[in-house]
Amino acid sequence: MFIFEKAPFPSCHASTLVEHEPGKLMAAWFGGKAEGAKDVQIWSSLFDGKTWSEPKVIGTEPGQPCFNPVLFKSAKGTLHFWYKAGPKPDNWTGFSRTSMDNGKTWSKVEMMPAGFFGPVRAKPISLANGTILAGTSIESYRNWTPYVDRSTDDGKTWKRSTPFPVPEKFNQIQPALFEAKNGHIIALMRSSNPRVICRSESKDGGETFSPAEETTLPNPSAGIDCVKTTEGDVFLIYNPSPLLRTPLSLARSTDDGKTWKKVIDLETEPGEYSYPALIQSSVGTLEMTYTWKRTHIKHQSLDPKKLRN
Repeated sequence: MFIFEKAPFPSCHASTLVEHEPGKLMAAWFGGKAEGAKDVQIWSSLFDGKTWSEPKVIGTEPGQPCFNPVLFKSAKGTLHFWYKAGPKPDNWTGFSRTSMDNGKTWSKVEMMPAGFFGPVRAKPISLANGTILAGTSIESYRNWTPYVDRSTDDGKTWKRSTPFPVPEKFNQIQPALFEAKNGHIIALMRSSNPRVICRSESKDGGETFSPAEETTLPNPSAGIDCVKTTEGDVFLIYNPSPLLRTPLSLARSTDDGKTWKKVIDLETEPGEYSYPALIQSSVGTLEMTYTWKRTHIKHQSLDPKKLRN
């Protein structure tokens, strides 16, 4: 279903998704005249289990375009909201807000320290000890390098990992994270060269990462997301093409992302279906949102048990 049928913006992109209360979802995305236009703001909508609410603005920076919102609820119950603003990624400023009442009210907007954005696109993960790990990256003219930011105080302060040792031919950004069965942290990244999803691994809780390796999953250098389910499977939402942002598909891994099997195509028609968000709800369903032809944000819900054959 579309999150909205009509909206006060002609273009939208880069959704994020969180279950802010049991059975209830919150989504956010950037919308305006076009990506990079000065009127682009961060919009949000709530899902009560049946319908989505009218979109409203929750993030803005006058005179500057906003980008890549991320929503995340920590183990301590804090609802986090991060976004970026600025003409382009190499001069973004990061902003954050928090809510202690599941998004009914928000704190004032705070500017993050220079060079920190919170999670750059995909949601963070929480470790058993409460540490929050957020995939981030630097995206400049010739240097795309991923990192992971670590917080041990519920997102108040952050410490950056060493840069991923990206092979010279690779350009990688926007890590999506999950915790492997052995406790290692796995990062999956989009790559512009080669145009496949790449995989890196941390054995020390996200402080350092192994050199990136190519997976067998093609990707047109577009956003991805993944989730480790309560059953132990890892699901990945991605564009399985080296050139186009269609189709949009789900793949499943049972060996912590070493091998993958595509299990379903979500969209196959011409057009752009991209920059997805993927979570598992409290009742076990896979909930996902994604850009639909740059005019809408679409929501789908699937039972992962039906994707395990």
